[in-house]
Order: sequence, then C-alpha cells, then structure tokens
Amino acid sequence: MLEPMSPSRPDPATLATQLPANRPLPPVERWHPPLSGEMDLRIARDGTWFHEGAPFQREALVRLFASILRRDEDGHYYLVTPVEKWRIRVDDAPFLAVRLDATGQGRNQILTFTTNVGDVVVAGPEHPLMVEYRTPDGEPSPYVHVRGRLRALLTRAVFLELVEQGEERPDAHGRDYGVWSQGQFFSLGRLDEEA
Repeated sequence: MLEPMSPSRPDPATLATQLPANRPLPPVERWHPPLSGEMDLRIARDGTWFHEGAPFQREALVRLFASILRRDEDGHYYLVTPVEKWRIRVDDAPFLAVRLDATGQGRNQILTFTTNVGDVVVAGPEHPLMVEYRTPDGEPSPYVHVRGRLRALLTRAVFLELVEQGEERPDAHGRDYGVWSQGQFFSLGRLDEEA
C-alpha cells in the first residue's frame, strides 16, 4: 500500500520509495489524485533537476521521477503517483534530446532521438518535430514530442546534426527547410527569398 507523504514538506527520496523500480512507464495519464501541493523541484533548461536549490546527484532518481512526470491541460507539470500529485517547475521542456540516429534518405529517412532520461522516440506522426522562434530573428527552440504533453528540447549539437539531414523544399509561400522522418516532412524554418 502506498503511504501518502506529508503535504508540508515533500521529500523526493520518500516519493521514490513509493514507486517500483525497473518497470514499464506507469500509467500517469490514468491517475487523478488530488493536488498534494507544490514541491521545490525545478527542471532547468539544460536538463538539470534541482530539489530545494541543489542538483540531483543520482541519475536513477531523475529517471524515476521522469517516469511519473505529467503535464496537465493547465500547462503545469506534476509528479504523479496513484495517491499524490505534486506541482513542480520546468524552465522549458522537461527533457533534452541528446542523441540523433538517422537512417535512410529523403522520404525514407528515419530520425530516432534519445533523451537524457533514456526515452527513445522516432520522429513521425506520433512524435512530431517542431521548431519555435520566440522572437523575430531569435534562436530556434527545436523540440520532439516524447509522450503525453511532454517534449524534449534538442541540444544544440543534436539540432546542428539534424540540420545537416535537412533539405530545401519549395511551397506556395516560398522556400522551406526541413527534414523527413517516417514519410513526414518537418519544417525547421523558412528560407528568406534572395534579392
């Protein structure tokens, strides 16, 4: 039986004892416990997990918590067990895509991404790639969908490797630059028309 934690001061180690190790991803989308409160846990843009300002020292604990992470319709991130739901802070995306494996070419290309927490996803209809430009002429923020409402930010090295796999494609609005994976074209950005 899972024991609820005291809502006054949540402890990641105690929460971790409630979860079995070495099992498939838990069905967090089916768990709907009441909000237990806010945990002083933050995931930085560089993928570092912090509790009460100190970085996690154990990768196994990060991977365990990543398995119970959920983003709800309200846009907030939560660590969810069958009996508890703790709101946490995420600076950008909760995961980083740290590796890209490309096979094939053109429409037959398959792009496989590995995250910093061990998820492996193939870009395609179920795991789309997207690039956001938050400011005009700003740096791109490239993402791949992982699961639920969770996505991974591509590291700069992975994004540069992805760009090398890309191709130019004309469309009704000019020229687009992007990549193929599983027969689907993903735009990485528009190309300016040359004068």
